[in-house]
Amino acid sequence: MKIFVVGGAGYIGSICVEEVLNAGHQVTVFDNLSEGHRSAVDPRAAFVQGDLANYAEISAALKAAVPEAVMHFAAASVVPESMVNPSKYFHNNVANAIHLLDAIVEHGIKKFVFSGTCAIFGTPERVPMTEDLPVRPLSPYGQSKAMVEQMLRWYDQIHGVQYVSLRYFNAAGASEKFGEHHRRETHLIPNVLAVALGTKDHVEIYGTDYLTPDGTCVRDYIHIIDLAQAHILALQCRQSACFNLGCGDGYTVKQVIDTCRKVTGHPIHAIERPRRPGDPPKLVASSKKISSELGWKPRFNKLQDIVASAWAWHKTHLNGYPD
Repeated sequence: MKIFVVGGAGYIGSICVEEVLNAGHQVTVFDNLSEGHRSAVDPRAAFVQGDLANYAEISAALKAAVPEAVMHFAAASVVPESMVNPSKYFHNNVANAIHLLDAIVEHGIKKFVFSGTCAIFGTPERVPMTEDLPVRPLSPYGQSKAMVEQMLRWYDQIHGVQYVSLRYFNAAGASEKFGEHHRRETHLIPNVLAVALGTKDHVEIYGTDYLTPDGTCVRDYIHIIDLAQAHILALQCRQSACFNLGCGDGYTVKQVIDTCRKVTGHPIHAIERPRRPGDPPKLVASSKKISSELGWKPRFNKLQDIVASAWAWHKTHLNGYPD
């Protein structure tokens, strides 16, 4: 298939592009490079620099690429930032998604794979988390993603745009070529590894009084390659659907830091801080639905393997990408 990947120069998008190409599809990447990196785009893909905020740019790019499906990764995704700057999140994640969906309708594209999030559920009623849980986001980020899912249902009903929303838990790890480099890093594993590399003095733990085994937040980590494989399987979906995507195992922040110490062989200094607003205590996925309906099965389901792949990439990319 011809696949159009919006946000394909970012962390998740770049590795999904790599895996989609490896599966034999053709790819065009559309990215404004505000968060992504040009050198993170697989050279086998065509690249168009453009911004979803400009409808004419996205429409022209889709017209030229003539894709059969669109994958959408471009969004602001930092929960604490969304708690102080909600406007950015509703502009970037909702208004820009409307531009993209309208352009898809204009050019007759019928398949859409959306980069969703477990943040739409807020503090879940039960764990592991299934797809039928109430949608009660705790942050503008989670709310913005929930709003796009609501929009997708109407674009399917009215315009016949078949969608799959993959609700990620915590994407982590790296491929041999591509890894995680945010200009302002907020994710736990790369920040912990930065201490092992000597580029940071310490890592911060936000909240140690949660009702969890050691008082720190519990999260479900999924290897980025397993996540990418789910996107490829989503292209085969015959009807619109939403799937939770994680490994089904939960690790506390302290367990993640301890795993990084073991993998790297370095002492990692951690400093405890107060809780951050918008952080639920425990998020762990049930991925039974995507496993049963699409046959998805994670290959990297041990945290140590996920961390080891990230560590291997960071050791050879001490400063991340050059651009």
